[in-house]
Amino acid sequence: MKWLSLLALLFCHSAWANVEVGKAAPNFKLPGHDGKTYELSGLKGKWVVLEWFNHECPYVKKHYNSEFMAMQNLQKKWRAEGKKDKGLIWLAVNSSAEGKQGHLTKETAPTIAAERKANMNAILLDPSGSVGKTYGAKTTPHMYIINPEGTLVYNGAIDDQPSARVSSLKGAKNYVTAALTSLFAQQAIAEPSTKPYGCSVKY
Repeated sequence: MKWLSLLALLFCHSAWANVEVGKAAPNFKLPGHDGKTYELSGLKGKWVVLEWFNHECPYVKKHYNSEFMAMQNLQKKWRAEGKKDKGLIWLAVNSSAEGKQGHLTKETAPTIAAERKANMNAILLDPSGSVGKTYGAKTTPHMYIINPEGTLVYNGAIDDQPSARVSSLKGAKNYVTAALTSLFAQQAIAEPSTKPYGCSVKY
């Protein structure tokens, strides 16, 4: 029985890829809440931000809080800044399985996007978790930035305050803002990898 347990453990680990900053980001093709299909290979030439998303997660709720609207404002700011450069596509990925916390469908996702006053391009539906596992997404939120050449340039947390308290937004260092500011200025990112925090992705 021991070897069966070991085999199961090895299989579990093999299901999750170990994406590396500085290497090509894995391609994916997923439906969006807007009825469009998004494929990473078709977005080359633009900056791409991936945000793992679970609207029921307390950590995600913090960032979408209706008073501070931290994530909504971040999405709006960098999509606008991206237009001055090569363009920026912001995609929220929902990998919650059917029956699990935060699961969305093509029918429910538009309502959630509207209620949150979200400014991402689309919520992508990944109920099988295949894209989440390919990227090694561990938490909601878990953030990735991909450059116009298709290379992963940031992987990690949204900020340096691993708390679900809304008050922790004040004075937080936002790693995505820091990374994109450096990238748009053609400078190296000081922290290209950080430890993500939040709810576990509900595969």
